[in-house]
Formats: sequence, structure tokens, C-alpha cells
Amino acid sequence: MSQPVAVLAVFAAFAVWLSIADLSAAERTTLNPSNLVTYTGEHLALTFVSAVIVLVIAIPLGIILTRRPFVRISGGVLAIANIGQAAPAIGLIVLLAFWLGFSFRAAVVALVLYAVLPVLRNTMIGLQSVDSRLVEAGRGMGMSALSVLMKVELPLAVPVMLSGIRTALVLLVGSAALATFIGAGGLGLLITTGVNLFLPRVLVSGALLIALLALLIDWVGRVVEHVARPKGL
Repeated sequence: MSQPVAVLAVFAAFAVWLSIADLSAAERTTLNPSNLVTYTGEHLALTFVSAVIVLVIAIPLGIILTRRPFVRISGGVLAIANIGQAAPAIGLIVLLAFWLGFSFRAAVVALVLYAVLPVLRNTMIGLQSVDSRLVEAGRGMGMSALSVLMKVELPLAVPVMLSGIRTALVLLVGSAALATFIGAGGLGLLITTGVNLFLPRVLVSGALLIALLALLIDWVGRVVEHVARPKGL
């Protein structure tokens, strides 16, 4: 519980500072509470839309690549997925923006490519780490391959899979700040405004809010991991 308490304490301190600080007109306009709410909403939209697409792609693909006919191509698929994360996020976002337009859609596509690897890799690792004797026992009891997957393999792989999802979410929160360079909004706008107009307090405020958001989402992910972990593991 210390992590959310610390996040709330720092956010409360920031809110107090914002209400009493002697800000310039430009700083006051940029850090207006209604603007901050809008930027935060845009940032969360980028994060969670990208996260949903990552889950829809990576989890089924990870399951397929652990099935016997497709195991041989799993290395190649992971290598391709690794390219998305190995490439600098800002370069990926800008390149896709020139292809898809400077928009929310281009930012989402870039973020999905950047965050798909942890979920895909952990899904595969989680399923591959399930004791083969348990799988064989399930098949010996007359369960179909699908039943074994749903009732034995996936429940046991959940902790590892959730760890990958949490990692992806934290990556998305940080990387979503770069979406401002292609006009997709988000809290990154505070950082670019602070740099362009030489407003250090605006820049630091943007960095602080993004960091707090990442810490909060990381904590929520830990809670979900604990709650979703199968009993007895």
C-alpha cells in the first residue's frame, strides 16, 4: 500500500503547489486544471486503447506459437516483435506518422508495435513453463486440447502473463508522452511546451504527472496479478 499512498501524497503536494505558486500567464494557462484533466484523459486513452489492441494480438498469437505445428516459427515471430521494441520509440512514431498521418491512429499503431513484445513473450514463457505432466494428465482424463488449454495451461500461466501485461502498460504510459510530437495529445504536451517556451516548471510538471501515472498503473497491475493468481500458487 505504500506505493499508492506515496503517489497520492506527491500528487496532493503538486496540487497545493499549483494553487499557491506564482506562475506566469503562460504557465498558468498551460497548467490550468481543466487542461491537465484533458491531457490526462488523452494520455490514458492512448495507453488503454493501445493496451487493448496489444492484448487482442499478443495473447492469441502467443498461444498459437506454443502449439506444436507453429513452434518452429516462434523464434522468427519473436525476432520481428523485438524490432518494434528495439527501435527508438520516437523514430517509430514519427515514421508511422508520415505513413498514416499525424494523428491518434498513428500514435496507437506505434505504441502497439512498441509494447507487443512483453505480452507475447510472457504468454509464450508462461505456457511453456507449465509442467508437461499436468497436460498429459488432463489429456489422460479425456479432456480435449482446448479444455486442457483453458482449464490447465492458461490458469497456471496467468502470473507470468500478467507480469508481461503490467510491463507493457508501464511502457505505454511512458511512450505515450511522445505522441504529442505528431499531434495526438497527452501529457507529453506539457514537456514539449516547457522546452519550446523555456518554461521549466511546466516541463517538470509534465514529467512528474507522467511518472505518477506510470507508478499508479504499475501498482494497479500488481494488485491484479495478486488477485488473479490461481489459489495455491
